[in-house]
Amino acid sequence: MLTQEQLQQVLEPLFPGLMGVRLTEVTPERVLGELKVRPDLCTTGGIMHGGAYMAFADTLGAVGTVVNMERGKRTTTTDSSTKFIAGAKMDTVVTGECIALHRGRTTQVWQTSIRNADGKLCAVVTQTQLILD
Repeated sequence: MLTQEQLQQVLEPLFPGLMGVRLTEVTPERVLGELKVRPDLCTTGGIMHGGAYMAFADTLGAVGTVVNMERGKRTTTTDSSTKFIAGAKMDTVVTGECIALHRGRTTQVWQTSIRNADGKLCAVVTQTQLILD
């Protein structure tokens, strides 16, 4: 299994690194991360853009899948559903907790709860990851 630090290094040159996704805990059952709400991740009114929520959650679920799949396999998201509940203000930090709902050989399902700096639930994202040879 790759370490949290190794997984972070994999993310750095990719889109999650550009967004500023930081992994804070990685286990086979749960992935925690954080993301600073910068102006370039916001929509009008200085609130985090819905696409940023989705991309943050997608990253955490993909990391969880990578930790659980056999060496030499790949993964891709096949389905994602987002429920937006509250906003996160610019220049704050959101946290994501991604938990495994199903960890099979060919598919995995992960659910991410994203909270703002006040601890208020902002979004819930459920995604299915397909595991490929």
